[in-house]
Amino acid sequence: QVQLVESGGGLVQPGGSLRLSCAASGSGISIYSMGWYRQAPGRQRELVASITNLRNNTDYVNSVKGRFTISRDNAKNMVYLQMNDLTPEDTAVYYCNRGRLGVTLPFFPWGQGTQVTVSS
Repeated sequence: QVQLVESGGGLVQPGGSLRLSCAASGSGISIYSMGWYRQAPGRQRELVASITNLRNNTDYVNSVKGRFTISRDNAKNMVYLQMNDLTPEDTAVYYCNRGRLGVTLPFFPWGQGTQVTVSS
């Protein structure tokens, strides 16, 4: 069973950047499409970025397109999310898990997530 640990969140001013990391253990993730999700207070968890397993094709929701970049390092069992030009609307707990925009996939057990707060 895959275990996921997210890190890299924090408090950042609007316009700032953060790089989130997701470390997977217990089993390799190279055969899975992976994604970054976020959940803001009072809102449902949403998938915002995904990367496929074979060709590393990436996809983003419109609200983060052009600002966020998802990547992966299968040799290290890691998934990353580079977030630039952050806005207060990006404030949320961020999680990684299996995911592909437009496709319903089963999940691994959820990690604890990492809090991102964008505020001046």
